Amino acid sequence: MTATTLALVGATGGAGTTRTAIELATIGVRDGRDVTVLDGDFVTQGLGEYVEGRISTDLTALVTDRTDDALTAAAYSPSGIADVDSPARLNVVPAHAPFERVARARTAEAAQAFERRIAEAASGADAVIVDVSPVASNEAIAAVTTVDRVIAVRPASPHGRDALQRLRGRIQDVGASVDATIAVTGTGGALADPDEERDADVVIPATDPAIAAAPTAATGDSAYTQAIASAYADLFGTTLGIDFEEEGLLSRLR
Repeated sequence: MTATTLALVGATGGAGTTRTAIELATIGVRDGRDVTVLDGDFVTQGLGEYVEGRISTDLTALVTDRTDDALTAAAYSPSGIADVDSPARLNVVPAHAPFERVARARTAEAAQAFERRIAEAASGADAVIVDVSPVASNEAIAAVTTVDRVIAVRPASPHGRDALQRLRGRIQDVGASVDATIAVTGTGGALADPDEERDADVVIPATDPAIAAAPTAATGDSAYTQAIASAYADLFGTTLGIDFEEEGLLSRLR
């Protein structure tokens, strides 16, 4: 089994990249697919916020001190995934390390080890998502040059559009390209802008950023969950078998 691998790259800070990665992975599991999410932002370490309980071994350890360990040594189940009615697995591999190890994990040698970890994840899952910061580090370069598809995540705003153009240039400089764009509405304090949404390949409405312990897409058929399902199908080039109830008139009016 070889998974399709995506790098979700934030065009700017606060674009909603990590939350989007978790939600996409959750909808994949809900459809019966094993999904692994890797933390490709060793500085922010945002993926760890979705792990319930103590993180012992993390991804930075696997690319520095514990390179002989299997990826499963740093794989955790995120909080809220138990709500999904599916036998499939969602493994989250976070970065959660002190500054000294983070510095060693950002070297060129560690980046090569990170590339191998992405390949290892792909050999044991149906889909792999790498959460990546704006491309300005060895680990980010390793991610965008290793995965099958690079997806830029930006706020649906003029600021997000400008940041996307800078990101395209950076990714092109390292020999890769942006394959699709996600516009997340309402992030970074931005108001919804229909013109900005039309320029994106996928549009995802904003959700409550305070809900970190339970991915919205785990259950139900809200407009947000349906947007995530549509995004998963588009980005992975697949068809999902999840049946959503059609929204009633009252819901559409709201």
